[in-house]
Amino acid sequence: MARPAGPAASVRHRLRTGGARLRRLPVLAATALVVSLAAPTAATAADASPSTADATSSASSAALAGASPSGAGRQQALLAAKPYMGWSSWSLEATSYPGYGGVNWLTEAHIKQQADVVAAKLKPHGYEYINVDAGWANGFDQYARPTANPTTFPHGMKSLGDYLHRKGLKYGLYLAVGLDPAAYGDGTTAIHGAPGCTTSDIVYSDLRKTNGWNSAYKMDFANPCAQKYIDSLADQLAGYGVDFLKVDGVGPGSWQGDADHDNTPDVQAWHTALQQAGRPIQLTLSWSLSHTKAETWKADSNGWRIDTDVECYCSTLVTWNNSVKGRWNDVVQWIDDAGPGHWNNLDSLNVGVGAMDGLTEAERQSYATLWAIESAPLYSGDDLTKLDSYGLKLLTNDEVIAVDQAGRPARPVSQTTDQQTWYARNPDGSYTVALFNLGSTATDVTADFADLGIDGTAAVRDLWQHKNLGRVSGHLTQNLPPHGSRLFTFTPTRQGDEPGTPLGVHGTAATSTSVSLAWDKVTTGTAPVTRYTVYADGRPVTTATGTTATVNGLSAADAHTFTVVARDARGRTSAPSKALALTTPASTGPTAYEAEASGNPLSGNAVVAGCDGCSGGQKIGNLGGGEVAITHVSAPKDGTYLLKLDYVDADSSRVIDLTVGGTTLHVPVPGTNDDGWGAPQSLTVPVPLKAGDNTLSFGNATDYAPDIDKITV
Repeated sequence: MARPAGPAASVRHRLRTGGARLRRLPVLAATALVVSLAAPTAATAADASPSTADATSSASSAALAGASPSGAGRQQALLAAKPYMGWSSWSLEATSYPGYGGVNWLTEAHIKQQADVVAAKLKPHGYEYINVDAGWANGFDQYARPTANPTTFPHGMKSLGDYLHRKGLKYGLYLAVGLDPAAYGDGTTAIHGAPGCTTSDIVYSDLRKTNGWNSAYKMDFANPCAQKYIDSLADQLAGYGVDFLKVDGVGPGSWQGDADHDNTPDVQAWHTALQQAGRPIQLTLSWSLSHTKAETWKADSNGWRIDTDVECYCSTLVTWNNSVKGRWNDVVQWIDDAGPGHWNNLDSLNVGVGAMDGLTEAERQSYATLWAIESAPLYSGDDLTKLDSYGLKLLTNDEVIAVDQAGRPARPVSQTTDQQTWYARNPDGSYTVALFNLGSTATDVTADFADLGIDGTAAVRDLWQHKNLGRVSGHLTQNLPPHGSRLFTFTPTRQGDEPGTPLGVHGTAATSTSVSLAWDKVTTGTAPVTRYTVYADGRPVTTATGTTATVNGLSAADAHTFTVVARDARGRTSAPSKALALTTPASTGPTAYEAEASGNPLSGNAVVAGCDGCSGGQKIGNLGGGEVAITHVSAPKDGTYLLKLDYVDADSSRVIDLTVGGTTLHVPVPGTNDDGWGAPQSLTVPVPLKAGDNTLSFGNATDYAPDIDKITV
């Protein structure tokens, strides 16, 4: 099935071949970036049998780190209690900036140069991981384990680990999921520590391919030899002194989603192997993981990439459009999955060298602000030997770093426009608040205290400027440059022992006589919240112990107002939430409208396309640069109605612009990252409608858009 097209200027797709990335790099020779596919070679002397030679030192390292080789939960919490901080090599491998790019840049000497800067300038602020990405290996030993390139890493990988550890740093390496064909050989290669097991035992007999680039054989974990092979790799890494492992090309995700690309057994095998490796090794998964398997990623890893590479694969490291700006939409569905032991990874933070980064100063600050408020790992991909003064200030602002390390990911109040307020409520009653202008012209952005549950005044501190701005009442408005931001702490003057105000109250479904609601869990106050009371039109109508409720017995075709109040274990109640006004559909509603219905005009690129899982077997695709107008959407009276949007998005996320009555709403929709364009999802959106017939138009003139199956109002 054809993948929906987007405007030519919007490039997000990445390619890969072999054992290391070739992600749309016309300036880099493919052979310079792949692991050699020649016959496996013997290990270099520096790396020979590290799992045996270094068993004692590995165990000692684990003891020094305070980790027990057993007790998976304890080790995971120790490893990733907070988002990690450091530096990674891939951005400098991926760029065509003069003097960089490819595995020719990835050398032992260059890694040590970057590590020296981290130790001298960044380690005092919490940066400690040095992660060597794809390209360090160029062959396999007699046990199908990767071996270092002796030209670029002449002293081997253990020597590099020792160097980093002497500086008080931690050491990361990279592997791709699956078995490289070169490691497989002719199928008779023995597995270390597994007598009788060979590479033919650990894959399927038809040698089916897997990973995001179809560059490896899928492993068959029904055979115990497969786990033994992963164990042998984990032991090898432990022997090198590795503290961090990135496993790349993992599915579902990496824009793959069928059975051959289900790598959840691989992830579970790696989790098992690393727990018995004798030293703490943090496991991060890449790239563009599918949220459909979030529970597996949380159980078996310490983090996951939520998106495609941030690098632009061009003459800078990144650009705003490709692909920094997409993170504001892509991270939202993952916000509630982040926490101690497992974090949402937004990719490298390339804000340190203005000449290389490809961004304005305002964009560099916004980039760093989003990473911090989302508690994402903070790891630079810049050439740290060229840090400029502004970049160093961004990377070493301890107040901003504290926001990241607090581990409370922020969420947006609304994303219907490019001017956005994001917030996190802190245990002490304060709020972390970020203002973003994601638009292309300077404009005002306002944080409304009612959206945050703040009653009265609040003291405001600017974290980037290290300045107290005094007390503010009602709202805070800032004029921001294009793609600009500000980051604040709001501390309300009026704080008591009662629960915090419920925030984020929104509708999730409606019938002619009912409305379903959801809201954010209240975690502030001196006693736990035990119950929420929902009010409709000023009357208490239902209670809930969780954060959802359905209000029944409403009048059809009528406007209603809803609020939520929290009650704690001591009987104290919060202030009511900000009121939510919704109108119920007519007694015959809600009504479904097929996007592909014959009376709905199409324009631009928009086309009717087949869709196995869609109602009627069809959808409207190619809405990036196209539009469909769904006509004769009926409303019984003027009001705000809940619209259920059935869409298809197998990317990280896309934005559909919904226009009705002259008002355009930006609607980011969660994607699946699995290239499955025949499986619809649904999202509920409040829309203003006039009494009688309405026309709702869906499209996106400037970027990729999801496909539309139908709407229900």
